[in-house]
Amino acid sequence: MMVSLKREREDEVDDDDNEETVRRGRVVEDKRSRHCPYLDTINRSVLDFDFEKLCSISLSHINVYACLICGKYFQGRGLKSHAYTHSVQFTHHVFLNLNTLKFYCLPPGDIMFLLVQRFGELMRKLWNPRNFKAHVSPHEMLQAVVLCSKKNFQITKQGDAVDFMTWFLNALHGALGGTKKKPSILTKVFQGSMRIFTKKLPHPDLMPEEKEALLVTEEYQEQMSESTFLFLTLDLPTAPLYKDEKEQLIIPQVPLFNILAKFNGNTEKEYKTYKENFLKRFQLTKLPPYLVFCIKRFTKNNFFVEKNPTIVNFPITNVDLREYLTEEAQVSEKNTTYDLVANIVHDGKPTEGAYRIHVLHHGTGKWYEMQDLQVIDILPQMITLSEAYIQIWKRQERDVTNNHAAV
Repeated sequence: MMVSLKREREDEVDDDDNEETVRRGRVVEDKRSRHCPYLDTINRSVLDFDFEKLCSISLSHINVYACLICGKYFQGRGLKSHAYTHSVQFTHHVFLNLNTLKFYCLPPGDIMFLLVQRFGELMRKLWNPRNFKAHVSPHEMLQAVVLCSKKNFQITKQGDAVDFMTWFLNALHGALGGTKKKPSILTKVFQGSMRIFTKKLPHPDLMPEEKEALLVTEEYQEQMSESTFLFLTLDLPTAPLYKDEKEQLIIPQVPLFNILAKFNGNTEKEYKTYKENFLKRFQLTKLPPYLVFCIKRFTKNNFFVEKNPTIVNFPITNVDLREYLTEEAQVSEKNTTYDLVANIVHDGKPTEGAYRIHVLHHGTGKWYEMQDLQVIDILPQMITLSEAYIQIWKRQERDVTNNHAAV
């Protein structure tokens, strides 16, 4: 028997489905694939096709589909159908049309649901108090990452942590129904906002009198825009190129608050594009519950990747960011103090290095260092000596007393 595996055609939706749904469905139909990521969820032991072909809810015999995960029959075709509702509610995705004997995958056209499903399963296993295993394997989650990223991130090849985090957060946000205007749990947890002040600069080859003439025109006046962010990029000062008198390379250090000055609303930085140069300054307008810092250690050019080894000195607790907010935000934001909960470190050369992560265990207040399968406890003072790459800070839920001094 020949059957085809394809996505549910949305041009068969009920009449009351909106125009946007039909449009999206036609795109899905054009891009349908014979590769379904949910085939391994089919449960043959519960399938029985000897029952009367009626929907188990409406008892209708029109457009009846069999769920190949639980074996129940549902009326299909359309976003408001019983089959679609069952698929979303129970994450059962593979159905068989009992009339045409063709297979369908619901919800249609969004492979990212696999990423959400695998990530959810992994989190539930990690936090399940009844889990009899002392360890949890992330293998299925990693396979979903490979598939959903179209092999941009692979199990056998080390990638860049910031690149992966950017893709992963945006992928989960979109798969959970989030858009630029519609929030998701990801944006509620990680998204903040800022004001960006941009000033266009005249071309450096122009004569001084030509530059002066341009600077008074409207095109070269400072413009303000609003923007959201899921993480803040912190720029490191340029590392020294030469050795000191003892023939030793100096490893520079910089306080965290020095590189945070980028967001105080006053610090200007020049940005260059192919044709134009700009001066930009930034100021925060909203802080998220969890704030992510990405310390820019790598510089890429046409020939190689260069790493900046500068050590960032930072306190573990009580980092107050109020001074980086606008005056209005300083009034509206009740708590602007954060504690470090995770610190991702990159060791070694840019293309040959390895990652470590420091994680705070909230139950005991202890810090642990993890690298591959190795987990050891670590003193908080040692965390600040590492080449931090990504940091996750949690906003304090209440004011802390002076007894909780920064480390």
